[in-house]
Amino acid sequence: MEAQVKAIKEAGANVVVTGGKVADMALHYANKYKLMVVRLNSKWDLRRLCKTVGAVALPKMTAPTPDEIGHCDNVYLTEVGDTQVVVFKHEKEDGTISTVVIRGSTDNLMDDIERAVDDGVNTFKVLVRDKRLVPGGGATEIELAKQITSFGESCPGLDQYAIKKFAEAFETLPRALAENSGVKGNELISKLYSAHHEGNKNIGFDIEGDGPAVKDMLEAGILDPYLVKHWAIRLATNAAITVLRVDQVCIKTLHATYEQYKSYCS
Repeated sequence: MEAQVKAIKEAGANVVVTGGKVADMALHYANKYKLMVVRLNSKWDLRRLCKTVGAVALPKMTAPTPDEIGHCDNVYLTEVGDTQVVVFKHEKEDGTISTVVIRGSTDNLMDDIERAVDDGVNTFKVLVRDKRLVPGGGATEIELAKQITSFGESCPGLDQYAIKKFAEAFETLPRALAENSGVKGNELISKLYSAHHEGNKNIGFDIEGDGPAVKDMLEAGILDPYLVKHWAIRLATNAAITVLRVDQVCIKTLHATYEQYKSYCS
């Protein structure tokens, strides 16, 4: 153990970050050779720290090479509120990763702020992948419902009922917006359909208006990322198809059992 700790010190390391338990003997020799030991339980935090300081995570306790050792100007223990934290700080602040510390009077307030920051970061990540935007406020969903309904009416046979029900499912989002704001959902849906049939595809729910008010979402600047809508529709459709497939298997099994019962009784 002493030879391993001494080899790490001689390699030029001053701080050792580990994701596992540290034995008392290892701590003894770490204190002897003036090595700071930090334990991180989260593998995600360990990878994040490696990216921050430019280090390479080693699978076992061996002396690192110069290319595997990261660099940090200052590592120290401090308190943020009532929580003790270990700070890895670059004096020039040229690191690739930074930490945002959220402080608030209550846990609920901190959760709301964290959620807002998370939403903003995720929105930026989505827009970097695809910068296209669509009208918000339920305008996109109502337009899709209108066009899918028109397509269903042109289809013969029983398929049109399934297509129309699929179109009706798109009314869920504007209806939820209406109910959350204290507005009658049926009245809002009727107004949105009426506006979209007149040719304005950007009309959505005006939550700040009186009653079930509607307005042009594009002019109001209320937009949603295209990828968010795309994946929401895709995942919801796949979930519905999976449920229908399971139901179909169950119905076939019951039908086969019934046929066996009939043949047994005869």
